[in-house]
Amino acid sequence: MRRKICVVLADRANYGRLKPVMKAIANHQDLELQVLVTGTMPLERFGKAVNIVEQDGFRVDGQIFVELEGSLPITMAKSIGIGIIEVANEFQRLNPDVVMIIGDKYEALAASIAAAYMNKCIVHIQGGEVSGSIDESTRHAISKFAHFHAPSTKRSAEYLIRMGEKPETILTIGCPSSDIARLVDKKLSSEIFSQLGSGAIIDISKPFLLTIFHPTTTEFGDEKHQIEELLHALNEIRIQTLLLWPNIDAGADHISKAIRVFRNIRKPEWLYTMTNVSPESYLKILSNAACVIGNSSSFVRDASYFGTPVVMIGSRQSGRELAESVVCVPNIRSADIVKAIRNQLAHGAYKPSNLYGDGYVSERIAESLAKINPYVQKKISYVNDSSPEIK
Repeated sequence: MRRKICVVLADRANYGRLKPVMKAIANHQDLELQVLVTGTMPLERFGKAVNIVEQDGFRVDGQIFVELEGSLPITMAKSIGIGIIEVANEFQRLNPDVVMIIGDKYEALAASIAAAYMNKCIVHIQGGEVSGSIDESTRHAISKFAHFHAPSTKRSAEYLIRMGEKPETILTIGCPSSDIARLVDKKLSSEIFSQLGSGAIIDISKPFLLTIFHPTTTEFGDEKHQIEELLHALNEIRIQTLLLWPNIDAGADHISKAIRVFRNIRKPEWLYTMTNVSPESYLKILSNAACVIGNSSSFVRDASYFGTPVVMIGSRQSGRELAESVVCVPNIRSADIVKAIRNQLAHGAYKPSNLYGDGYVSERIAESLAKINPYVQKKISYVNDSSPEIK
């Protein structure tokens, strides 16, 4: 009997990183792939990314609607509660042997809680990383619920062990998104832009920028000012720019509104917005961009694989391991952002980095899934049993 692996997808970034793992699982003779989509994946206003999953040939075994409108701290908290209930129902129906969860989204935390309390073995990808926002706490919480781990870097693996995770539970090291990056045809076609989004038509014969700016939930209330500073900087640079709409975290509606107001008032001919794009198309765009600007974790991991210049702004990715190609602007001021962009444009492409994966991660994960001995009772690993006396 094949081992059933249930992969939980919470947003477009989740799918972009898990797609090669899902392929490897589906192609493994001893494994059966189950797919649950939740979070923004089934939502129309976020591009209904579940359609891309199905177009890629995967069967979606369940769609879970958990998101409350508002993009506020309270709606995030309540959505976790709804997620636990709804995901638990799906786990009861599908009865997977192993639940696979990636990253640090609050929907992933809901799935982790449901799986742990239902005695499901959990495999967590991208644990042990350090960043800003509530994502840091969420990521570590999921790691403590998880029974096995596939961290992206050696440092992340070391951090997991220091957190009490046993070394033998580390299945492999590397981010699976590097697998797509290794295989993707980087040749860019204008058709990618003509079929998506709204705004200017990008001339691929000229330099263009890619921008993604998500809310930093622990700075809720300041996101409007932050995105306005970024937009002012881009308006000074005035190079054709692709902007992806933010995720659904608290503060996202404020960011989206500020973008719409800017677009309606300034009518920038250089700005082009997109809701969603396939993982391969996204990496084509990322690899061809003259510079990427914002606070997406993909700019840390995926851009480094191509050597694309990055301007990372704010604290959302604070503490991440960074390749040489990343320049940080911690204080979000338009003048500082403009200076950093111009410096990166002057520098041009960097040497590609394998910091976040060598491009051969997914097969290692799938093979490990077939060989592990699933268990449910976790015990902390004591690095040093001779603990100091507590006074």
